[in-house]
Amino acid sequence: MVCKDGVVLAAEKKSTLGYLVASKDSEKIIQVEDHVAITIAGYSGDAQALARYLRAELKLFSIQNGRKISVKGAAALLSNILQGGRWSYLPYMVQLILAGWDEGGGGVFSLDALGSVEEERRFFSTGSGSPMALGVLEDGYRDGITAAEAEKLALRAISAAIERDIGSGGRGIDVAIITRDGVKLNKHEFTARTIK
Repeated sequence: MVCKDGVVLAAEKKSTLGYLVASKDSEKIIQVEDHVAITIAGYSGDAQALARYLRAELKLFSIQNGRKISVKGAAALLSNILQGGRWSYLPYMVQLILAGWDEGGGGVFSLDALGSVEEERRFFSTGSGSPMALGVLEDGYRDGITAAEAEKLALRAISAAIERDIGSGGRGIDVAIITRDGVKLNKHEFTARTIK
């Protein structure tokens, strides 16, 4: 979610394997640079490998250029990695959100398995709970929203998804707030109170 004072990423913690709950404690927000993080939906192994690959490439960029890559540059790099995977036997089976803060402010980008990248001006959602979450986001988002307000809205949106989607849930909801000061990860234990 794009905010006036940062960007906000949020994710629940359930991973499934068909109809089996494989984990209730999955980490679906991954910090890949001091000022950039991604959220993952899809195959966990593919997403984790991509995060390691992207983290290494961003570190290499920083060493070679003496500066951090822009958020838009990180999104373009990740898009190219995903596009390169298209020609393998199986592409990376993921849908990602990359967000961060740089000299130009905050940026949020959605990426699909084939490398399509879109800059999101307000918010975006991935994963099986997206239809429910997007309804809450559409209703509650407003221009000029603060990161603190966006965190509360994200908790409501994910709680709505957890209520109606069998693929969403777990033991908590993680929220990353990215500002000029870096990435701050807030962990919220999922309780009935969180839903309200």
